[in-house]
Amino acid sequence: MFLLLGDHAGNAVPAALGTLGLSREELGRHIALDIGISELGAALSERLDAPFIEQRYSRLVVDCNRARGAVDAIPAISDGIAIAGNGAVSDRAARARYAAIFDPYHGAIGDLLAGRDAAGMPTIVVSLHSFTPVMAGFARPWTIGVLHDGGDTRFALATLGALRERAGQGAGGPIGDNVPYRMDGTDHTVPRHAYPRRRPYAEIEVRQDLLSSPGRISVVADLLAEVLECARRRIGDEPAEGRI
Repeated sequence: MFLLLGDHAGNAVPAALGTLGLSREELGRHIALDIGISELGAALSERLDAPFIEQRYSRLVVDCNRARGAVDAIPAISDGIAIAGNGAVSDRAARARYAAIFDPYHGAIGDLLAGRDAAGMPTIVVSLHSFTPVMAGFARPWTIGVLHDGGDTRFALATLGALRERAGQGAGGPIGDNVPYRMDGTDHTVPRHAYPRRRPYAEIEVRQDLLSSPGRISVVADLLAEVLECARRRIGDEPAEGRI
């Protein structure tokens, strides 16, 4: 029923690119990956018996949640840090990154969804991300955010409602509606794989301090598994005339 995605789950850099001019510490920061999402995705996959497709290459090599050729898909700077290895990337080098990383990731998602469609198996797409507690000097109060925009938003809104009902269970703070980021024209994965066939979806952002240890990850995984199942039941119970 669920397909879990991690656009920024790893910080690997192809050997040919060295370290992109960054230190090991910088490659471990939020600029390079969504901290904790690989572990959270694996835990949720087990709880929901759902596939988890994760991108293990760093978002700094090529951001798989940006459209091909987007200005910030191969960023020269991120959160004030200059990415030396991205300072002068030729068109040929950019195409090589897309061919090696972006295309196989989205191809794997597309193939799995096509197979499930052919077998008559409905799929809810859940994209997992994490966000840094402090950005540009601002301490973000939200613990978890649910992002949504076009397509069939029923599942995302049901997820938001279910999370708010459980505020305090592993997420001791406000639940955000399209915060700390807003799903908009910059997002690529959910619009590409969920919107055209009106698949139910939710993009979930978890504050990184909630994923700072195996114990905390387990608590968040338990919460999200319960919430996602609750949201699934809710949209399944909606009368046909109430559907978008």
